[in-house]
Amino acid sequence: MKPLDLTLTTLRSRYASGDLTPTRLVEALLPALEADDTRHVWIARLDRAALLAYAKALEGRDPATLPLYGVPFAIKDNIDLAGVPTTAACPAYAYTPERSAFVVQRLVDAGAIPVGKTNLDQFATGLVGARSPYGACGNSFDPAYVSGGSSSGSAVSVAMGLATFSLGTDTAGSGRVPAAFNNLVGHKPSIGRLSATGVIPACRSLDTISIFALTASDARDVLAVASAFDEADPFSRPAEPCGFDFGARPFRFGVPRAVDQQFFGNADYARLFDAAVGRLEALGGTRVEIDLQPFLEAARLLYEGPWVAERYAAIRPFFDAQPEALHPVTREIVGRSRQWLAADAYDALYRLRTLKRIADATWAGVDCIVTPTAGTHYRIDEVEADPIRLNGNLGYYTNFMNLLDYAATAVPTGFVPSGLPFGVTLFAPAHRDVPLLGLAGRLQDLCVQTLGATGLPRPTTVPIAPPASVSGLVRVAVCGAHLSGLPLNPQLTSRGARLVGAVKSAPVYRFYALPGGPPHRPGMVRVAEGGGAVAMEIWELPAREFGSFVAGIPAPLGIGTVLLEDGTSVLGFVCEAIAAQGARDITALGDWRVFLAS
Repeated sequence: MKPLDLTLTTLRSRYASGDLTPTRLVEALLPALEADDTRHVWIARLDRAALLAYAKALEGRDPATLPLYGVPFAIKDNIDLAGVPTTAACPAYAYTPERSAFVVQRLVDAGAIPVGKTNLDQFATGLVGARSPYGACGNSFDPAYVSGGSSSGSAVSVAMGLATFSLGTDTAGSGRVPAAFNNLVGHKPSIGRLSATGVIPACRSLDTISIFALTASDARDVLAVASAFDEADPFSRPAEPCGFDFGARPFRFGVPRAVDQQFFGNADYARLFDAAVGRLEALGGTRVEIDLQPFLEAARLLYEGPWVAERYAAIRPFFDAQPEALHPVTREIVGRSRQWLAADAYDALYRLRTLKRIADATWAGVDCIVTPTAGTHYRIDEVEADPIRLNGNLGYYTNFMNLLDYAATAVPTGFVPSGLPFGVTLFAPAHRDVPLLGLAGRLQDLCVQTLGATGLPRPTTVPIAPPASVSGLVRVAVCGAHLSGLPLNPQLTSRGARLVGAVKSAPVYRFYALPGGPPHRPGMVRVAEGGGAVAMEIWELPAREFGSFVAGIPAPLGIGTVLLEDGTSVLGFVCEAIAAQGARDITALGDWRVFLAS
């Protein structure tokens, strides 16, 4: 049976032309949805009557009025869909919710059609997809290999052409590893961007719903619909300005040092990662080697530290009453948590804050970081023989992400000789979701031409760019003690600022060394004639930090508009003309560093 092209671009075009209706789409999908589930993708599938009811409710509506009109999607079975049991892959735990999860309801209200609840590593504990009483979920390319977990069925359903997108969850990599193993885009949003109301938690303070899609632009559109602040979710937070567009200018991306790269003997993965780095360079990126050790130390806290106790807290009454109902591996992992003391949790939290400060310093030099999504890929029988160690290997590049509060997008970038897919993950500070998806789309364009495991050609990517009005960043030109390496530069870097580059002002300024100090400061005064050019640096900092930065600038200095030698202008340091009295004129030098050296 030939799979359907279920990308949003194709469905929207067919609905708009009248070539397709939601009812006809459901009828076309039903044979595949009702077929034998040999890969153990599903825990529950909606029957024909239920699917047609969703479809018929859309008939007569204008497709242009609903962003996800007639789009089929699958739901990980730790996320509620009204009237369908939620099991978290534990039959004894099951309940039937009266209301759908907040995110699910938003998607349905936007016209999407739920097709079923998908298999998972029990209670979302695992990265393999093999820890389920409903069967180990087989990979969409080769069922002998793990699909990745815990959102196993969610990924395989999309890869096999049974849904346009699916919802997973991600605590330690569950929204990214399955994407890499099934030739999909897997987006792990910034924590709190998607509401957790109606989701069974794994680690409530770290969890997020994730999105699997065939393309980055599809994931972007689903994220736009699903995102909304939820007053009922204490971990929900409004989306902040997205940052910037990686395609608007050259960018710098971090690559782990060779000593930090781990492929567990998989030479094909090492080769494919190097190729992906080369593709990012072809897109205008400059690679910057980074130290991954603070990230990896943070990752170890997730399962080797007291955070595993949060998994116990999520199901404590059930675990204490019916431990025998859990999968043996899940029971072993969660049961270990009772060794931790409350004091241990505080010690670990303090260590995490230190590691985050160290890791966050990396962002002063790069716009994003790229790693393999996973270092290798295992067969199901290998994982079943050594479940905890091999699962831990798969989390090498993923376990730190939510602990450090980053956004991440897994993107497919190639295939090993056997035909199994490989992918990398791009990550950045929280709230850069849309720029990451934009860069992921461009990378996917260069690397992979097919959709999931369907063999269908991937349509041309719809460009993804954040609106300029919500860039969330302010550029400011500095010419003195705030320059790189000088005494006041930490006032920028401590606020998350990054260096954009060196520039010169237009030759319309007198440049003075002001009296006083330390620190010694210069002043730029614009003049009608007799001016010179001044060497400057442009820094970019979050708009939310700009006010506090400006508030600390003493008179006679201030922030105004500085004219650059190329005719453009930028916010920058200016000086009151009266300050020239008693100041040393260094216009001829035109460079504060040169003055300091002299």
